[in-house]
Amino acid sequence: SPLNTFSFSGDNNTMKILLSQFLEQHHLSIRQAAIMTGVPRSTIGDIVTGQVCPTLATMEQLAAGLKTTISDLYESEYK
Repeated sequence: SPLNTFSFSGDNNTMKILLSQFLEQHHLSIRQAAIMTGVPRSTIGDIVTGQVCPTLATMEQLAAGLKTTISDLYESEYK
């Protein structure tokens, strides 16, 4: 399984934040993502390492700055 995926497990669902894979696929550093999105580098780092569960507002800001959709940044059976 890929490194740096963070899973939120509920009773029947798992949501994975795919930010680290997105950055890797697009050859972007955390610093570059911070510049593009306006989200602090420390916040992006915490999301990538799984220390923080991003808010919907942060996910929107990331998606807008990275020119993608929120649904591309997470994986869920309810998506």
